[in-house]
Amino acid sequence: MITWPQFSEQFFNEKLIVQILKIGVGVGVEVSVRWGEEEKLGVLVEKHQVEKAIDMLMDGGEEGENRRVRARELAEIARKSLENGGSSYCNMSLLVRDILEEITKSP
Repeated sequence: MITWPQFSEQFFNEKLIVQILKIGVGVGVEVSVRWGEEEKLGVLVEKHQVEKAIDMLMDGGEEGENRRVRARELAEIARKSLENGGSSYCNMSLLVRDILEEITKSP
């Protein structure tokens, strides 16, 4: 079965990157729609919107530098979470432990 991407995913991805993580720029995704309904609802993202977003993202000005600083900060947080004792490391260790416990249980 083919699963088509949902524009709702793109809507939430844009909101996450732009509004929450503050490391991206919007391209104009304003509402969540299903695949194939974007033109009917008038929510197509046009080429010039994407070009504008790329220009803003690549901007060497203060906003662009702030985005790059924030991205580096988030990268460091993610890196630390993978180190021994980090949150992701601990969560994966617990998952592996739980799986091994399930496997070794008597049927």
